[in-house]
Amino acid sequence: MPDPDQRQADAVPIVAETAGTLWKIIAAPGAAQARDATLVIIESMKMEIPVEAPADGYVVEYRVTEGELVEEGQVLALYIPAD
Repeated sequence: MPDPDQRQADAVPIVAETAGTLWKIIAAPGAAQARDATLVIIESMKMEIPVEAPADGYVVEYRVTEGELVEEGQVLALYIPAD
């Protein structure tokens, strides 16, 4: 992994597409993820909504915790796409 300052500069935000509760974090920070892999699951109106990786890469950090209420457009995680 790159140094922490570079990771922050290269990171893209992963945002919630809907309001709800962050039900489960699936992808561990730093673990390789494939495009469309489920990173987290948001529960909204009794439906489970997966939030998927935009490209091959890895999560640098999460900005939310399981059980937290999230708003539409809220940053859930920072993600580094593979080169």
